[in-house]
Amino acid sequence: MPAPYPFTAIVAQQDMKLALLIAAVDQGVGGVLVMGDRGTGKSTAIRALAALLPKISVIKNCAYNCDPERPPAGHCHSCQREDNPSLKTTSVSIPVVDLPLGATEDRVIGALDIERALHAGEKAFEPGLLARAHRGFLYIDEVNLLEDHIVDALLDVAASGENVVEREGLSIRHSARFVLVGSGNPEEGELRPQLLDRFGLSVDVSTPQDVKSRVEIIRQRDSYEQDPEGFIKQWRRKESAQRRRIEQAREQVARVSTPDEVLEFAASLCLQLGTDGLRGELTLLRAGRALAALNKKDQLTCNDIRSVAPMVLRHRLRRDPLDESGSDSRIARVLESMEAS
Repeated sequence: MPAPYPFTAIVAQQDMKLALLIAAVDQGVGGVLVMGDRGTGKSTAIRALAALLPKISVIKNCAYNCDPERPPAGHCHSCQREDNPSLKTTSVSIPVVDLPLGATEDRVIGALDIERALHAGEKAFEPGLLARAHRGFLYIDEVNLLEDHIVDALLDVAASGENVVEREGLSIRHSARFVLVGSGNPEEGELRPQLLDRFGLSVDVSTPQDVKSRVEIIRQRDSYEQDPEGFIKQWRRKESAQRRRIEQAREQVARVSTPDEVLEFAASLCLQLGTDGLRGELTLLRAGRALAALNKKDQLTCNDIRSVAPMVLRHRLRRDPLDESGSDSRIARVLESMEAS
């Protein structure tokens, strides 16, 4: 199976690529939702991001990717035993786990290990996809077609950062903090509002309408399919540069300062747009700081907030039956009025 298509070789779709890079820098942003036409590179970009992610330190052979730098109380039930001689650490790539549409609830949250129960007579827990995705990314293609009971399970875990399983005589809880990444075609249905609110960033993608971009996309994709290894080798240097950029930004983001005027700008923007709650402002700040870190800046500015505002706020606006313009147009109008005043 050939390696994923290089992230840096993706033509156009700048908003989508930027949103994914922001989520890679600060996983606390809250996830990325990519909606748009079929064949616009949504799945390609998300899977390509996995090759750019840095490695993380985990406890060796832990099914839950426990962080060795956390105190034992924050580890899974197996790693909490301090006298366990097997608690060695290792470095692994940040996990990017696919959640297929047909996955059962047991496969997602975990269940009784039937094989061990039958052969050894032991009541043991078999971790699910949420355990594998801890400290990484959980990707759902066609997220708007996800079954309701799976959505309910994801909402519970996304809100608490912990997966609790009480079934078949088992009582298990483990950390499950992950970046939720979803893609889909809006023509096939809308997301439930509760799930939509869990995505920190939302971007819309569309098919390029200029001949030059379409020709370039066709040429690049054809070259990849003809000779995947050769194509990947051509982009190796740019991929390495992008990987270093992400790693440096992850170190820099905690040092990005936030002036009071930027806080006031973000709060005023959300107030004028009528967003519910304060999640919009908080996500604006986190996404803006991640963008500043990617650009090697040590201070957040109002321009950073302007750049990320559409992807942070477009899915948080209330529908106005008297305003037929889209969310992006409403955000642009408010930003223009704030700049003029």
